[in-house]
Amino acid sequence: MNTTGLRVVIDTNIVIAMIGRSSPYRPIFDSIINGEIVLCVTTEILLEYQEILDRKNGIIVSENMMQFFSIHPYVEKIEPFYRFKVIEQEPDDNKFIDCAVAASAYCIISNDKHFSNPKLQDFPKVNVYSANDFMKEFYS
Repeated sequence: MNTTGLRVVIDTNIVIAMIGRSSPYRPIFDSIINGEIVLCVTTEILLEYQEILDRKNGIIVSENMMQFFSIHPYVEKIEPFYRFKVIEQEPDDNKFIDCAVAASAYCIISNDKHFSNPKLQDFPKVNVYSANDFMKEFYS
């Protein structure tokens, strides 16, 4: 399947995993770099990316990634106007749902089990792929 123009929201756990050159998820990051995928983000999501990148990858990597997210033409800033509050076990993850709905994104890519909430099958309909499932569907 072709990823051209595919709008996605990527959970922080995947962002951390995809940036390494030898990562099995690197094709996702390369697809953003090459403009095949549009990464949709909000201010809240960017702040979480920065916090976790600082902690796990260091300030230099974090600053480089934040610069990339702020200037790359295939990273789109979204402003959600509604909070769906679908994920009760981990309310902080709702920002990814809100972004996906506001952006009309194809899916959220996450390895977080909170996104397997049955409420996501109803309105608002949000497709959620694990990184492995996304890789199988779009890069096999």
